[in-house]
Amino acid sequence: MKRRDILRGALAAGLAGPGLAALTTTRHDIDAALAADHAVADLGYWQSTAERYSYGYHGQAPADVLSDLVEDFTAMKPLLRQPQTVKNRTHLCHVAGQMAGMIAIVLHDVGQHREAHGWFHTAGRAAEESGDRLLHAWALAREAMVPLNYGAPAAAAKLAEQARHLAGPAPSAAAALAAAVASRAYAIGGHADQALKAVADVETMNEHLAPAATADTWFGYPEQKHHVHMSQALTLLGQTQRAYAAQDQALRLSRSPSLMTRALIAIDTATCRAHNGEREEAVRIAAQAYAELPVAYQSGLTRTRALALYHGLPRGTRDRDHLADALAVSV
Repeated sequence: MKRRDILRGALAAGLAGPGLAALTTTRHDIDAALAADHAVADLGYWQSTAERYSYGYHGQAPADVLSDLVEDFTAMKPLLRQPQTVKNRTHLCHVAGQMAGMIAIVLHDVGQHREAHGWFHTAGRAAEESGDRLLHAWALAREAMVPLNYGAPAAAAKLAEQARHLAGPAPSAAAALAAAVASRAYAIGGHADQALKAVADVETMNEHLAPAATADTWFGYPEQKHHVHMSQALTLLGQTQRAYAAQDQALRLSRSPSLMTRALIAIDTATCRAHNGEREEAVRIAAQAYAELPVAYQSGLTRTRALALYHGLPRGTRDRDHLADALAVSV
């Protein structure tokens, strides 16, 4: 009643002093309430946006996906600067962590190592502020794939182990991914015993994942993704028969078009063939897989893997120049 009396008096006096202040306070309170409601509505929109991106490329060029992600993330940025309830801030930071992590994934795939590291760091900070330990572990495990795929296995193993520690021993998508990345890092670094231990760990964990953890998204650890990781780890360990089995399973489970995944699996198969002495067939498989990729997919990770195979082949390998032609490198 006191505010009502003040306002009545203020209206009679022409809105001045305490009356004007009371009216202004009321307006600010309403604006704040409307802003809070707007933030909640926006939050739902951004949560659904992050989910939509999480299903991967769907045949789109990585550069196009990256452009869309950055544009949407930029549009979301003002919400991070607005006052929020603790609950809304927590949810918003979670979405920011997801969006930043997906931007980092695409940057990694196109070979932008430095930028990928920076965005994974941002994803980790946002995940930490959100209080989601598993999202933070996921960001670390994904970040480990940057040095893993671009020549620094020791750094990759260190990040993967940090992710494993943060994720904890319970089966989760983040814990499984971290163990899988660790197995590959140890295999590349020549630490076969540690690699095989990590392979065994992730195989066991994969059998106990809850259905939600196996969602076929960038945040899940689906069966197909598991076999892709095992293909790489077992290929690097020289366990070609187990690697072939993983490759067959990965291809069987890969949804169409999955252009990058299919090319990487083919390069793993070629590497296994080379390890078994079938170098001419290795060249044929790798050259065909790389040449059939759209130009937008012939950079970054696919090129790095194909080049590693090429440089590992003896100079006298028959038809080695065919792979060189596909990669446009000097023989």
